[in-house]
Amino acid sequence: MLSIRGLNQYYGASHTLRDIQLDIQSGRVFCLMGRNGVGKTTLLNTVLGLLPAQSGDIEFKGAAIDRLATEDRVAQGIGYVPQGRMIFPDLSVMENLRVALAGRRGGDSKIPQQIFDFFPVLAEMADRRGGDLSGGQQQQLAIGRALVLEPSILLLDEPCEGIQPNIVQLIAEVIQRLRSEQGLSVLLVEQKLPFARSVADDFAIMDRGAVVATGAMDELSESLVGEYLTV
Repeated sequence: MLSIRGLNQYYGASHTLRDIQLDIQSGRVFCLMGRNGVGKTTLLNTVLGLLPAQSGDIEFKGAAIDRLATEDRVAQGIGYVPQGRMIFPDLSVMENLRVALAGRRGGDSKIPQQIFDFFPVLAEMADRRGGDLSGGQQQQLAIGRALVLEPSILLLDEPCEGIQPNIVQLIAEVIQRLRSEQGLSVLLVEQKLPFARSVADDFAIMDRGAVVATGAMDELSESLVGEYLTV
């Protein structure tokens, strides 16, 4: 589904991504882990084209996308939920969802019903301003907005950050349903280990801009957790 080979990225003189090699398979949830500042968000932003890559190749569904503009990558089927949600606070819930329709393949102007099935609160608060929602409600809106595009892969950056436990559980259930019912691939950045273990099939750990370990989630050892994930 998504293949990254030899990816390098710099921020000024800082080498932020170092020869990244990753494969995210179709219909699987892949969790990118590591302490703060190791390059996880930078990697997502580079995959989406928000940051330039110095070198390397990014392929999506077998085609090179590393020279495409961000909007073209989105049109190919990449959905993105950024850290901090970044909804439009002055727009209503429904207006936030409609904004995403502009990037949808095929030009369909209807918001998929599944979004309201996954997140009923979005229908209940359709006319409420995004900035008036709670943090958990805003996160549901951010994920729903990304799903408007009906993507093939969803990039999720710290979806549990600052969210109450019942919404964390709801997000986990939605991820599991998207994978099992629709075969959606997910590239997840997450530091909460119980959540990661509950939803992810595979993992990679980053440290100082490099991938230092990968494997199936049930192979994530306590020694790796202690060395690279414990604060």
